[in-house]
Amino acid sequence: MKTVVIGFLGSMLDSGGGPGRWEKWRPSVSICQQEDLVIDRFEMLHARPHLRLAQQLQEDIAAASPETKVNLHLCDPKDPWDFQEMYGCLHEFARQYSFDPERERYLIHITTGTHVAQICMFLLTEARYFPAVLLQTSPPRKQSLREVGSYSLIDLDLSRYNQIGARFAREKQESTEFLKSGIKTRNAEFNQMIARIERVAARSKAPLMLNGPTGAGKSTLARRIYELKKSRHQIQGEFVEVNCATLRGDAALSTLFGHVKGAFTGAQTDRAGLLRKAHGGVVFLDEIGELGIDEQTMLLKATEEKRFAPMGSDKEVQSDFQLIAGTNRDLRAAVAAGRFRDDLLARINLWVFEMPALRERREDIEPNIDYELERFAQDNDANVRFNAEARREYQRFATSPAAVWNGNFRELSASIMRMATLAEDGKITVEVVQDEIDRLRQAWQPEQAHSNLESLLPADQLADIDLFDRLQLDAVIATCRSCTTLAEAGRRLFAASRTRRRAVNDSDRLKKYLARFNLDWAALRQ
Repeated sequence: MKTVVIGFLGSMLDSGGGPGRWEKWRPSVSICQQEDLVIDRFEMLHARPHLRLAQQLQEDIAAASPETKVNLHLCDPKDPWDFQEMYGCLHEFARQYSFDPERERYLIHITTGTHVAQICMFLLTEARYFPAVLLQTSPPRKQSLREVGSYSLIDLDLSRYNQIGARFAREKQESTEFLKSGIKTRNAEFNQMIARIERVAARSKAPLMLNGPTGAGKSTLARRIYELKKSRHQIQGEFVEVNCATLRGDAALSTLFGHVKGAFTGAQTDRAGLLRKAHGGVVFLDEIGELGIDEQTMLLKATEEKRFAPMGSDKEVQSDFQLIAGTNRDLRAAVAAGRFRDDLLARINLWVFEMPALRERREDIEPNIDYELERFAQDNDANVRFNAEARREYQRFATSPAAVWNGNFRELSASIMRMATLAEDGKITVEVVQDEIDRLRQAWQPEQAHSNLESLLPADQLADIDLFDRLQLDAVIATCRSCTTLAEAGRRLFAASRTRRRAVNDSDRLKKYLARFNLDWAALRQ
């Protein structure tokens, strides 16, 4: 099998016209002088101004390696430092060249040529436009007539390159584990969501929206996204967290957008505002559905244009931040009710991630127990563990249907903290567990739940509904009102049957059921 080198003439490294050129390391010549590498043909690319040097190299290679045939090819983009032009020139060469991999082995020489040319040749080799391996040459440690330097071959299809790919895969896995706070979660849907967030966070500065019930971990995840982006040098600014439910009136506008002195009574000095503080970083607006319409209007402009006017000012200021929004409300229902701007929802609805409640991730309770114990140990400098029987008893209850976990992971965290605090000699006993279970049962005592069908349906329609259907509808409505989204309600109502379906669309099934009684999700949330 013949060996063919494809590479650029090195206008500096290969230069030299006098006798002294033979005492200089010239990569294009030296590769043809290697004792253990016979080059049958050298396809040398050159720019128009370097034709004379190319012809000189052609003669010198013939003298140093008579068995090597050198073919000259003009590759002369208008701007050799323009990636698009250089890539186009090399792509055209590769497209027109008659490769014969069954009879010839191709080596792409990447020691010579501009950095742009080297990068383009690497990309074309990786994409297999050049069915070749990369050839890298190095000068001898001491310049000598008897030394021609060394070379190495890099096959992008072989294990060494695969090991690099495996390293990227490991780093990607480490990123998803970081977003999960190192918790070995087992819920497939949650793990898939975290993997999607990792991909989006690494590639986009567009707004993200985290939907989920209170206590599901939206704030923790938002901070983790920020820390991941900062570790990759994608942002340099701060992480600013705002609970929009605490903002009202002028204070809301001032807190977010700042104000100038005298903007309102009590404004004795200028205030930058939290959005300006988040310049170059991330702002997390939790419970964004609680913002007033005026704040929503200014937020839309700030998100789209990265500028806004503080209260009382005629001059706009700039702040380039990434927005992460959190909500436990159905914002589409809020739009329908006139409480949320549809254009703002359209802007922040690009990347939406539904965070499931703890009761929907019962398989993740066990690893979260371990995480909470480790966190307690760090915060209190005290190792606490369950007795084996106590652990089984608590996990059995925590994962049972009797555990409703209204407060989600925040409530689980508080439960573990109580037991760890009461543990004697660092051991959580069955007695401590049973007391905690009794406490949780009491806290979760179901209140008399009434869906109040009379307020939802007219009397003549109610009269036509059998008691059997009324009881079922009543339970469905009560479930809907205990959930934050249509999707969550659907998952709870169809938890068993959804596992037997090829295509799962719980929201659509629930919509159709409610439509039988002329009801919709928005009506139930009022």
